[in-house]
Amino acid sequence: MIAAVYGGLTLITVQFLGPLAWGPIQLRVSEAATVLAFFTPAAIPGLALGSVVANLYSFASTGSPLALLDVVFGSLGTLLGALWTWRFRSSAGVGLLGPVLANALIVPLYLPLLVKGMGLYKIPLLGVDFEGRWLPMYLFGVVSVAVGQAIVMYGLGLPLLLALRRLGVQDLFSGRS
Repeated sequence: MIAAVYGGLTLITVQFLGPLAWGPIQLRVSEAATVLAFFTPAAIPGLALGSVVANLYSFASTGSPLALLDVVFGSLGTLLGALWTWRFRSSAGVGLLGPVLANALIVPLYLPLLVKGMGLYKIPLLGVDFEGRWLPMYLFGVVSVAVGQAIVMYGLGLPLLLALRRLGVQDLFSGRS
C-alpha cells in the first residue's frame, strides 16, 4: 500500500510539475510520505519499492538506459532517507532531515547525465552556466535538491506528520488502541 501511494504520488507530481519534479530542484510530493517511517520500520521497504516503481516508469517512458541510474540510486536515496527517519523518529526536525540529506547528496551525482543538454544548469539572469562541468553541476545540484526536498519535507511532510500524530496513527503500530 505504501509503495503504491509513493509511486502514485510521484507519477502525479511528474505530470503536473514536470521538470520541477525530476530536474535539479526535485519537488517530489511523494517524499513527504517518508514520514510514515516515523511510525514503523515496516514503512521503509514500501517507500523504497514505491521509489523503484516510480523510477522504473521513468525508465520505461524515456527508454534511456541512463534512467536506470535513477531506479538504483534515486531509490537508494529514498531508502536511506527513510532509514534515517526511523532512526531519528524521536525528533521531527532531525528525522525529516534524512530524506533531504540523502537525496541532496546522492541524486546530483548522476543527475547531470540524465538532464545533459537540457539547459537546466544555465541561469542566464545570474550569468551562471555550469553545463558540462561536473563539480559545479554537482554542488549546484546538492543545494537545489536540498532546497526542493526541504520544501517538501518541512512544508508538506511536517504538517502530515503532525496530523497523523493527532489522529493517533502511532497507536496503530504500538499495539495501543
